Parts: sequence; C-alpha cells; structure tokens
Amino acid sequence: MKNAGVGVGLIASVAVLIWLGTGFFIVQEGQQAVITQFGKYKSTVGAGFNWRLPYPIQRHELVFVTQIRSVDVGRDTIIKATGLRDSAMLTEDENIVEIKFAVQYRLSDARAWLFESRNPAEAVVQAAETAVREVVGKMRMDSALADERDQIAPRVRALMQTILDRYKVGVEIVGINLQQGGVRPPEQVQASFDDVLKAGQERERAKNEAQAYANDVIPRATGTAARFKEEADAYRARIVAQAQGDAQRFSAVLAEYQKAPQVTRDRMYLDTMQQIYSNVTKVVVDSRQGSNLLYLPLDKIMQSVAQQPVAASQEGVGSTGASVSGAAPAHPATVTNDSRSRDLGRSRERESR
Repeated sequence: MKNAGVGVGLIASVAVLIWLGTGFFIVQEGQQAVITQFGKYKSTVGAGFNWRLPYPIQRHELVFVTQIRSVDVGRDTIIKATGLRDSAMLTEDENIVEIKFAVQYRLSDARAWLFESRNPAEAVVQAAETAVREVVGKMRMDSALADERDQIAPRVRALMQTILDRYKVGVEIVGINLQQGGVRPPEQVQASFDDVLKAGQERERAKNEAQAYANDVIPRATGTAARFKEEADAYRARIVAQAQGDAQRFSAVLAEYQKAPQVTRDRMYLDTMQQIYSNVTKVVVDSRQGSNLLYLPLDKIMQSVAQQPVAASQEGVGSTGASVSGAAPAHPATVTNDSRSRDLGRSRERESR
C-alpha cells in the first residue's frame, strides 16, 4: 500500500507538471495575447515566450495588432424603402450623390477590440457610414463632385477616429481610399453631370491658356517699356551732356575772344569754312600754279565724300586737322594758301564796310 501511494503521488505530480506545462504559449511578432481568468480580462502580453495559469483557470487569445484590415463602404444593394443604393448620400442642397470608398484600419488596443464591442468590425462599418453621411451632408453637390472632393477622405477619417475612440473600439484608422468613380451622381442624371464636368474642364483649360498668354505678353511688354525708358534716359543724358559741352566750349571761346578778338574771329571763320567745304562736292582749283592739265579723280572724290559720316558736322569748332576741300589731302586738287588769303581779305573788306 505504501508503494501504491508513492506511485499515485508520482503520477499525480507528473500530471500536475503536465497540466502546468500547458500554460506556456508563444506570441508571434505583430501579435498580442489577451489573458482572461475565469472569463474576465486579466492582462495583455506582447510578443515572446509567455506563461499563464492552465485551463480552466486562465485562457489566452491571440490578436493581430499590426495587420492592416480593410472594409468597403458604399454597397450597390438597393434599399426597398427609397429605391436607391446603399451608397446614396444626401448633400446640403438636397441632392443625391453616390460614394464608394475603402477603410483601412488596424487594432490599437486588443482588449478593447475583444471586450468593448460585440461586433467591432461592424462597428467600423457603421462609423464609416455615419461619418461620410455627416461630411457629405455639410457639402453642396458641386463641391462634393469637384471642388472639395479631395477633402472628403481626410474629413471622414478624422470623424471616424473620433467616433471609434468615443465607443472604445480599439481601432486606429490608417486611411480612406475613394474608389474609382467613388463620388458620382445617380445614374439617371450621369450624362448631364458629365456634360457639366466637361464644360468645367474646358473653362479651366481656357483660363490656363489665357494665363499662359498673359505670362508671355506681360513680361515682353514690361521689357519693351523698360528698354524705351532706358533709351529715353540715355538720349536725355546725351543731350544734356552735349548742351553742357557746347556751353563750356562757348565760354572758352568767349574768353579767348575777349583776349584777342580779331585772331579768334579769323580762326572761327577758317574752321567754319573748313567744316562747310568738307561736306560739299565742289573742287576749288588755283589755275595760276601748275600746268593747265589737271588730273581730277572725281569718282574717288565723290566716293570719299559719300562715305564721310554725318556726325562729322557735329564735331567741335576747334578741330583743325580736317581737309578744306571735299577731297582728301592726298588728292591733287586742294585749296591753296593764296585762295585762303584772298577769301580772308574779302571778308575783312566786307567787315570794314
């Protein structure tokens, strides 16, 4: 009997050890284990090798918390009461639009996901429908279809997160993705709205073309105006500088004239006649000197006179290096000193008279 008691105790000990060994469990990466004791929440453990009291005292349930889950909102089922699809929404201006989108979410609290809601997945769908109907209900139809269409998803996501946090569902909304054609009018008026949308696109295209034309014309006009202004400023500066130079030159001539009036008058006369004769095609020949046979290269003379710049007439009166006749100094026909003396004598006789 004693040996039998020892055997029973050994068997019981082994059984207890095996029973206790059933409490070991492994939690994978990306999972959480929720431990309950007699059906009541006890604790939450993360990834790794863990132990709990064996069944039926404690149990554990593994929950994927990093997995991205998705649910579609806006089904095509017809509601008998209204005759519209489940995706139909009423806008602020009492029009109807149909919206289809997908909600992506993950678990943020495993305990709340298991114990705070009877059907958390359905709670996510209901929260999405509630949020989108509230957001669309505050928008006009034109805004929902075009202008503020891109703002629907962020607004729905923020409102959904607020609702789910209020009910402690333990869900984090990752994103709201509008499906292709997710916001559209009912099929009965789809063609008309397509025409309106096309007209809006044409309007935007015309506005963009007009803006591009303005961006091309305005800078060129601005540049042209700036160029004209610079040219006008340069012309003004040139004229003012020229006038100041003439005034200074006149003052200098006046000072010299006051010192020697006759010499200054003769010099001015000679310079003036030199300037006049340099712009004419006449040739003055002194027949008293040299042979009667003269060589006059008239073609060369005419060509040299034609090539002289007009600006030569605006040079200072004091320039004395220019030739007196229309030909260059290298030509045979030049004005002699005798002819200058005669012209000077005649001018003096006229002054004395």
